[in-house]
Amino acid sequence: MITPDYCRMMVRYNAWQNNSLLKAADTLDDQQRWQDRGAFFGSIAATLNHIHWGDVLWLERLAGNPRPEAYLSPSLVNPSDWAEFKDLRRRCDDALAQWATTLDKAAMAGPLIWYPASSSKRVEKPRALCIVGLFNHQTHHRGQVHCMLTAAGAAPEATDLILLE
Repeated sequence: MITPDYCRMMVRYNAWQNNSLLKAADTLDDQQRWQDRGAFFGSIAATLNHIHWGDVLWLERLAGNPRPEAYLSPSLVNPSDWAEFKDLRRRCDDALAQWATTLDKAAMAGPLIWYPASSSKRVEKPRALCIVGLFNHQTHHRGQVHCMLTAAGAAPEATDLILLE
């Protein structure tokens, strides 16, 4: 389905796009970043928090923790401090890059098992599918942020994967 090189490329794409969104969002003030813009999670800041939470959650699951929700509660409002968020985002991108360096075909094979917080039911999916899901989740919600930033007058970079250097 996917290869380690695909994952490393997508991790680079993720970091590039996150950096673009952060730079564009830096041109807005806090009120503008938190303004409800009618998106699924409301604001630019809340959507960025959701993306970060999803990344941390999936990294924990991929590292073998089947119950990360026990201490990783989703929050659309935390962190609320922009500088703190940017630091967490960059650290998460670094963690994703480190994870990608460890990948080989064996690390991407087999099932991934977890227990969602909302249920005691065991979930088992192909590990490679979960990895693709991680990247798809990032891309989907970054598109929402890109749209909100553009509507707010900020100028994030283009999102085309073929532009990744």
